[in-house]
Amino acid sequence: MNRSSRWFRAVASVTFSATTFLNLYALAGGKQHTFTGEVGDAMCGRKHMEGESAADCTRSCVAHGSNFALVIGDKIYSLDTADKTVLATLDKQAGKTATVTGTLNGDTIEVSSVAAK
Repeated sequence: MNRSSRWFRAVASVTFSATTFLNLYALAGGKQHTFTGEVGDAMCGRKHMEGESAADCTRSCVAHGSNFALVIGDKIYSLDTADKTVLATLDKQAGKTATVTGTLNGDTIEVSSVAAK
């Protein structure tokens, strides 16, 4: 490997690491962020009960104590809120795409608002 290749790899590695660190720091900083994904439930995630639609399964699981969740790719974020308006909107968006604004705390989003996408 020549000198310029090593230099390029080192710069690329530092840039990637710094970008990753800054993104994680921003998400963990207690700031409000916007997330877009499918509204599901924390128990089933992306895999719903056979024979039921995603919306029906989500509503059934939430009625039995599960939290609403936001499924983004392979990641499932539990949604935490006591706001009845937010809960009603999540119920309407069950199985559909929604945009959630809130504070990320581990795998939980403390929801301040939600909107249909």
